[in-house]
Amino acid sequence: DVPGWIIGDRGYASDAFRERIWNMGARPAIPPKRTDAPVACPAWIYNNRSRVENLWARLKEWRAVATRYEKTARSFLGILCLAAAADWIKL
Repeated sequence: DVPGWIIGDRGYASDAFRERIWNMGARPAIPPKRTDAPVACPAWIYNNRSRVENLWARLKEWRAVATRYEKTARSFLGILCLAAAADWIKL
């Protein structure tokens, strides 16, 4: 259950964090800070990060998702799936 890529913002750009991702078996897609040396970060995978962030922004418009109103993980997952399905239908 290890993801192929772990995408992060420049705030996570540290050698220790990248090393931890490699040790997990995944590949980091984290651009370097402006003062650091360049590292391999595929632009195509990093640019798709905005789609995921925009999805979470739309899902958080639902009050139950934003405030974690549901008490159990199972019911929260149900609300999350309902919100994602409604978002998919709306688009």
